[in-house]
Amino acid sequence: MLTPTPISADPAAGHGPFETARLAAAQLTEALGRNDHRLAVWLGSGWQRAVDRLGVTATVSTADLAGFHRSGAMGHGSDVHSVRIETPDGIGVQALVFTGRTHLYEGLGPAAVAHGVRTAAAAGCRVVVLTNAAGCMREGWGVGRPALVTDQLNLTGASPLTGPLPPPPNDSRHVDLTDAYHPRLRDLARNAAPDLPEGVYAGFHGPEFETPAEIVAARRLGADLVGQSMVLETIAARQVGLEVLGISLITNAAAGLGGKLSAQEVVDVAHAAAPELAVLLADVLAALAAHHDLWQDPPS
Repeated sequence: MLTPTPISADPAAGHGPFETARLAAAQLTEALGRNDHRLAVWLGSGWQRAVDRLGVTATVSTADLAGFHRSGAMGHGSDVHSVRIETPDGIGVQALVFTGRTHLYEGLGPAAVAHGVRTAAAAGCRVVVLTNAAGCMREGWGVGRPALVTDQLNLTGASPLTGPLPPPPNDSRHVDLTDAYHPRLRDLARNAAPDLPEGVYAGFHGPEFETPAEIVAARRLGADLVGQSMVLETIAARQVGLEVLGISLITNAAAGLGGKLSAQEVVDVAHAAAPELAVLLADVLAALAAHHDLWQDPPS
């Protein structure tokens, strides 16, 4: 059994966040028996059954990896699967599929939230697909429907970029988020699912649901979707050079636009949508895998 190592924000302690991510990546590579993972996927609430449609070749518990914490969110797991995404030409791409994430509201800090994507980057991944459950601020989009994320509002009051810098060549404090959710990844996703709506995701700290006044403010700022995950992961992913695709499952109308809100309702809607989500995610991952220039080594 591997012994988990807690994340320290103090690089002098010998286990700063990026050192811990490299350790976790080495443990992950050893446990899964391969070092060719190029795509990482996070399954948010309701997306867990997508694993059933993917070709899992090996699994490790995040409890056996340095710096990870057991997820405290409903509907989340604590495993990482190694999955083979097949392509028509038979080349295929190996993916890491995480069944849970750490949320900022769990009180472990931004470094813990960002640890997964930093580990994926250290393990050799180039692209990350982040899924979640979200409230919707737009009429006509419909509960139980997925939507592509085009941009984000970080309303959490936190950033994963505070603290130590990553090693070169990504040792930048100020990260360009112009293409936080990369347009070419969205284009590939639309090839697999042309009818997906697109919108801006507003990420709040949580764990309480937003107030109607906060939703009004977020709408005026340009948001279409609202939730309590993903925004810090996206920032951290872009810092270490990963391209990001975000997909939200609409589980409820946002506060003030429908009835009362409950975590159980979110889980129930997500479970009902799970079969269709599994098909969608498998199709999107296959479309990404077939785009070979995503996985080529960058020029030296």
